[in-house]
Amino acid sequence: MTTPMQVTSSKLRVPVTDTDHVRGPAQAPVTLVEYADLQCPYCGQAYHRLHELLRQRPETVRLVFRHFPLSNVHPYAELAAETVEAAGVRDQFWAMHDWVFEHQDQLDPVHLSMGCQQLGLPEDEVNDEVNRHVHADRIRRDFVGGIRSGVNGTPTFFVNGVRHDGSYELPELLATVDQAAASG
Repeated sequence: MTTPMQVTSSKLRVPVTDTDHVRGPAQAPVTLVEYADLQCPYCGQAYHRLHELLRQRPETVRLVFRHFPLSNVHPYAELAAETVEAAGVRDQFWAMHDWVFEHQDQLDPVHLSMGCQQLGLPEDEVNDEVNRHVHADRIRRDFVGGIRSGVNGTPTFFVNGVRHDGSYELPELLATVDQAAASG
């Protein structure tokens, strides 16, 4: 028997807007929304697969990233999210996002500052914003939107607004994207 929660949790409840972090063409036939924790090792695996997915389907997929830090499991997840958001207000969201996923084992404050330095970001300004939790509301909005959409772990994907409960292995993601593009 299906409960109402199971039915409602299969749909994305917070539509994609121009305030989301988006990679790929705006008019792509497939929108893939990812709820992720920047310190989660499974999200790290998904990061590499999504990178390849976007390389293989550059005109087909628009990737939307939303924060879902699981701070009780990953102690640096919120710090990393706030750092990525601080980079984002300086038009460096994706550069810092990529740096974080490429250095997932180095997400303490010292290494995140080094990442900012490597990307040419103003370390003092970014650190000040992170310490004052300037971007915490943004991260909380993403998290609450994930909860409303039935996200209970990371990574969680929605393909054209419908939760993808299959694996995030590249062949399955490619097949899912191709099917969504063909039916849309």
